[in-house]
Amino acid sequence: MSAYLSINNIEVIYDHVILVLKGVSLEVPKGKIVALLGANGAGKSTTLKAISNLLRTERGEVTKGSIEFDGKRTDKLTTNDLVKLGVVQVMEGRHCFAHLTVEENLLTGAYTRKISRAELKNDLEKVYHYFPRLKTRRTSQSGYTSGGEQQMTAVGRALMAKPSMILLDEPSMGLAPQIVAEIFEIVKDLNAKEGVSFLLAEQNTNVALKYADYGYILENGRVVMDGAAKDLASNEDVKEFYLGVSSGERKSFRDVKSYRRRKRWLA
Repeated sequence: MSAYLSINNIEVIYDHVILVLKGVSLEVPKGKIVALLGANGAGKSTTLKAISNLLRTERGEVTKGSIEFDGKRTDKLTTNDLVKLGVVQVMEGRHCFAHLTVEENLLTGAYTRKISRAELKNDLEKVYHYFPRLKTRRTSQSGYTSGGEQQMTAVGRALMAKPSMILLDEPSMGLAPQIVAEIFEIVKDLNAKEGVSFLLAEQNTNVALKYADYGYILENGRVVMDGAAKDLASNEDVKEFYLGVSSGERKSFRDVKSYRRRKRWLA
């Protein structure tokens, strides 16, 4: 299956000196859920921001390699252009507008689209279909809703932009396990019924591999392993390093003899 999103051997540098990503290559096929896994600081969020061109706001830049979406180079596009192309990022930490109601937050997601009031209403009802809890809280200020409701609002707001791909950054962060399961079930539903492709950066390897089709593991800014989600979930090294099944002192993933170095292509 050809790649919908293709990242080829990218390097990212912050402040002109700090090398954060080192030759990262990955692909997201159309209509699939791909998980980007790794510990805090591995480079997951930086990868998503490189795709959505948000690095400049943090004094970062892609210095090597290329990123393509649906056959088009994205490095010269603005974030607004990317949203119009169908790529929307849900940031780590949710970032809802605290002073706006849940429904007002959702409506901001459709800002880039020129649609009728009837279409807007239909899209809103579709979001409420997937997130019934938001319908009951539609008039509540987002700042007074729970963390789970804010995450649902953030994903719902992304849906209002009619994306074909959502970049989802740490959706489980700070949430109770049952809320995490609820959100991932909705992601699975959106993927199956709406055909939305997902690239999700997640520290919770267990839950991510349960719902993803394919996974990439990052360590210190490099891809150290990739494969079908079910294969990674059953891999002994992944179990030891990322699923908490350990038999001794934790080492770097690079010290594992059975670690398969991923082929990287020169730009």
